[in-house]
Amino acid sequence: MSTPELKERAAQHAVAAELKSGMCVGLGSGSTAACAVNALGKALQDGTLQAIIGVPTSEATARQAVALGIPLRELHEVEGLDVTIDGADEVDPALNLIKGLGGALTREKMVAQATTGRYVVVADESKVVTGLGQHAPLPVEVLPFGWRFQAQRLARFGAVPRLRMADGAPFLTDNGNHILDCTFPDGIDDPQLLEWLLIALAGIVEHGLFLDIATVAYIATPDGVQRLGDGPGLE
Repeated sequence: MSTPELKERAAQHAVAAELKSGMCVGLGSGSTAACAVNALGKALQDGTLQAIIGVPTSEATARQAVALGIPLRELHEVEGLDVTIDGADEVDPALNLIKGLGGALTREKMVAQATTGRYVVVADESKVVTGLGQHAPLPVEVLPFGWRFQAQRLARFGAVPRLRMADGAPFLTDNGNHILDCTFPDGIDDPQLLEWLLIALAGIVEHGLFLDIATVAYIATPDGVQRLGDGPGLE
């Protein structure tokens, strides 16, 4: 089974298991989250779900949702979200995540923190790691002003920072900022400490460590969908 097929499987399973009519739903960004948005759109079209309000985490997700007929609201227009469905670039055994390779980490984290119900992760089995930083870089969104200085400071934490580029120019987030993709040759030994260090630095807008946020993860494998977190194993 191909990776896109696994992503579709995880997304469809999570939408069927986690969403109910009348919910306010945070809509994640990235390729796997896009599968979940597609599944939600189809469920609304065939009447399986009704009266869903979506809150998108990126302009790309908003455009996709509008094309599928999903009603949208801005984050400030809702009192809270019943559930958010999003992808992840890495998932460890404690459901700590690295996110942000799609470039929407700041808005994704804002929506995550506004979620009063369940934060649901969808991913294929390649995203599961024993420790964060083993495979995916850690995205760090920084102000364009002084970004090289930020890169120097990140290097002191053991990171190898690289400015994300797109079409020969620095990639810009929906917020107009740059992203430094930080690899850690030996992985991230202490994610909580690194989070604290990053929060303390002026000029860093947000980072892709999502710690103690996820409620449950639906991980697609060739043998089925594994639910990690608050439920049994293979279903």
